[in-house]
Amino acid sequence: MSAREPVLAAVDTEDLQVISARLQDAVARLGDLVYLPKKRRFAGVFNRFKWEDGKRRNLRVQSGLHFDGVLSVKSQKLKRGAPDAVVELLTIRYEQKSAEDPSGTVELVFAGGGAILLDVECLDAGLADMGGDWAARGRPAHETEDN
Repeated sequence: MSAREPVLAAVDTEDLQVISARLQDAVARLGDLVYLPKKRRFAGVFNRFKWEDGKRRNLRVQSGLHFDGVLSVKSQKLKRGAPDAVVELLTIRYEQKSAEDPSGTVELVFAGGGAILLDVECLDAGLADMGGDWAARGRPAHETEDN
């Protein structure tokens, strides 16, 4: 079992880019992505590819992602009634309403055109690995101009 990674926090778009890069190609069951309205929290459990290990090894690790200060959640092109459906996260974006207003929209973008939109008071996110890593079945491939 590898050493536990520290929690990564995001309070601005630069921080969120780090979390987004860590979660690129992460997979999750839709049932593991939940909105807790009384706590104003959106949370999810992902199996993420450990890109930070470079080309040495192909590993995955289970990670928890959360956003606090969530006012509402909407989904687009996702099977709401299929908790066992697996989605692949491509990126996470944040659009702040204005320089004076920290509220905005977080967008989790999934392969196949699906998305989850979080209306938030401000950007307040965290990512933490929750256990040891394991060998991945191959390495995620991306389309490039050379393909």
